[in-house]
Parts: sequence; C-alpha cells; structure tokens
Amino acid sequence: MSLKRNHQIKNMTETSSTWYTSWFDTPFYHILYKDRDYSEAQDFMTNLTEYLNMPEHGTIMDLACGKGRHSVFLNTLGYNVLGVDLSQNSINYAKQFENETLKFEVHNMCEPYDGEFDAVFNLFTSFGYFDKEEDNLNTIKAIHKNLNEYGFGVIDFMNTEYVIAHLVPEEVKVVEDISFHLKRRVENDFIIKDINFTSDGKDYHFQERVKALSLKHFEHLFEKAGVYLLDIFGDYKLNKFKNKTSERLIMIFK
Repeated sequence: MSLKRNHQIKNMTETSSTWYTSWFDTPFYHILYKDRDYSEAQDFMTNLTEYLNMPEHGTIMDLACGKGRHSVFLNTLGYNVLGVDLSQNSINYAKQFENETLKFEVHNMCEPYDGEFDAVFNLFTSFGYFDKEEDNLNTIKAIHKNLNEYGFGVIDFMNTEYVIAHLVPEEVKVVEDISFHLKRRVENDFIIKDINFTSDGKDYHFQERVKALSLKHFEHLFEKAGVYLLDIFGDYKLNKFKNKTSERLIMIFK
C-alpha cells in the first residue's frame, strides 16, 4: 500500500456515526465495488432519459455521484451534467472528466443546490444513510427545490422487501488480493453490512447502514415534502415494480 493510501485512511478504522463520510472516502470502497456493471448502468441512463423525454442539451444533477460514472455517461448523451457528492476524494477523482458541459462539486444532499435542473437523479441506493428521518425528508425537499417547472426527480433505491428476503448473512469477497469479510443483518429498521479486512498487515473495519425504506415509507416522505409520485419501476429496464420480486425501487416524481 502506498503512503498516500495510508494517509487517506488513518483514523478511519472505527465505525463512525456518519459512516459514509469515512467509508466512501477510502480507496477500499472503490476496490470492493469495482465490478459494478457499467453496461447495465448505461442502459438504465438511456432508458430513463428516453422515458422522461429529456430536452436536447437538458440539465441534470447527479446527486451523490460518487466518482461520476453515471454523470460521465449522461454527458456523452448530450446533457449538461453537474455531479455532486459529499466525498472530496470522489469529486477530486471525477474532476478529471470535466468539460464545458460536465462539472463536479462537493455538496451535501440534505441541502438545496443553488440552481434548477430538468432532472435530479439520485442513483444506486444513494439515499437512506441518515440516522435522522428529517435528513431523508430534507433531501427530498432539496431535490424538489432544485427542479425547474418541468423537471423530474428520480430516486433509484433498493427494494428492501426483496433485499431482506434474499439477504446473504455472511460471505468473503476477494478483490485485488484483499479478502473482504462481509456480514449483513437487519437491525432497528436499518440494513447493515459490516466490512472487515486486512491490508498490508493492518486490520480495518467499516460499516454500511441504509434505512430499510419501503415504498410506503417513501410515499409518506413524498407527501410531507409536497412531492407528487408519478411512476414506479422495478428494474433498470423500467419494468413495473412488484413488491416481492423487483430488485429495485425506482421512483419518478415532481
């Protein structure tokens, strides 16, 4: 491991109350999830923008964009894209892809951005991280505020009923010679994943905590935020949502 990587992750071995601020900023997060299906993500973006009938050169905010994989592809489709994320390291990485119509900034998703967009996308279960319900509500309010008169909000979340029914309690995933020991459970309405591994002789522990939000939970949040739910899909091909069998919960609102 490089000295740079050691510096990035020092003092991050303990689980934080805001786990995402430490885990997402480590190189290990991106190593563990390096095998994500980029072609599936690109097909989803193509299907979604066609369904929304996005205007030519329309403006899109990619909220919680990570390293920008969705943002970059959306930009190749001709859209003006702003990717925002709380992780400074992820934004620093994404900035290498910037051009006149693709920008990246650090931003807290609980707060409105200064601007309006034709669409705000919150993708790949980048929601429900917060311990406080008001932060989930504030995020939806912020998305709503950042939509222009004709804009659409999109939240791509996991279908928690399906995920819990198919939860794998324990597994080991080996990536780049690192053995990630993963343990999953449901506790206090959160789906929790404990991640333990050793790298260069040092032990690490991180935790992911995502609120087990069902469609009914979202409907309640949307009502409180003054948001209108327009359509619901259950996968990246935009098939209709089914409680028991759909892997995703994709909600279109305004």
